[in-house]
Amino acid sequence: MLIEKTLRNAPGEPLPTAFMRTLAQGFGAQVKPEIMPQNILARTLDLLVWWSQPQRRVMFLGGTDQEARKLNGLLFPHPALIFKVAGKELFVRAMATTSRPRPETPLKMAPYWNTDSHGLVCAGSMRVPEFSDIASISAFETAYFQSAFTQAAGAVRLTSHPGGFVRLWKGLAGRKRFPVRYLIDAGETLQEFVTRGDDR
Repeated sequence: MLIEKTLRNAPGEPLPTAFMRTLAQGFGAQVKPEIMPQNILARTLDLLVWWSQPQRRVMFLGGTDQEARKLNGLLFPHPALIFKVAGKELFVRAMATTSRPRPETPLKMAPYWNTDSHGLVCAGSMRVPEFSDIASISAFETAYFQSAFTQAAGAVRLTSHPGGFVRLWKGLAGRKRFPVRYLIDAGETLQEFVTRGDDR
């Protein structure tokens, strides 16, 4: 009522700054200033996108595949990754390069179970952080890699390795570098990944 009355009583006049701040806070648009580290690629009120350089990480593989279960808890090399939190959903893509991506950088499929062809992660056993702010970035990465990768998410091909997903990771246990030649093209650039909506 107050908003309607203000707008009706002042046609053509700009709204006071204080009123706009109050209105924005009412819509949940109050955001604390944050210092953006170099790994941040995009940030809005409900979107956070960042990248991580290639590194070695422990993976937990579960499910019914006995060969995969033998790899549970081992250390593996991983490619450079792009993470996106949109609303409450986590998306992951991979890159064949090791430098900070540009808008036109082509992305690759994330070579992990529980991640579909759009990069959407099935949360499963993940303990997803409550907030998607700069401070939560390491918590999202930790949650993703400490969850159990249990099965392919739909009919999606995750790697071009001739032996498939399990043989790829079996050959990488204890190695230092991820062979990016086995990454599959995701069919989108960083710009497209960042701006893609939920309609996919």
